[in-house]
Amino acid sequence: MARRPILSALAFEGSEPIAEAPSAARRFLTDVQAVHGIPVFDRAMGTVQLAVSELVTNAYKYAPGPCLLDLEVSEGTVQISGWDTDPTLPAACPADPGRAGQHGLEIIMAVRQSFEVRREPVGKRVRSAIVLADDPGGDPAGRLL
Repeated sequence: MARRPILSALAFEGSEPIAEAPSAARRFLTDVQAVHGIPVFDRAMGTVQLAVSELVTNAYKYAPGPCLLDLEVSEGTVQISGWDTDPTLPAACPADPGRAGQHGLEIIMAVRQSFEVRREPVGKRVRSAIVLADDPGGDPAGRLL
């Protein structure tokens, strides 16, 4: 029998410190391990915190209004879903090691197993999946080469 997904939803109105989002993701994944017995490797813990930080930072920086963050653990991955009020879809900047900032999408694309962006009736939703266990082949996104 398949396990039911484990969910967490967080709302940010813009007044909370951005650091609260990765801390909340860490608490969620710590509970996933302790309560549900699902292993979360250290790399996945750090990667999820980084991805959550990037999503919330971009929402605070570019979207007027609140943002929502949903975390769902299912079938060995954590699905990170961020919604904000800005309908502009993110685009990765051309590679430029001298550029300060605007590397968030590049980072998420490097560590994710899947990625999706779609417009919503209000704003947009960004979804990314990150594997919880290290890939035996060494790929941080869990993709076998």
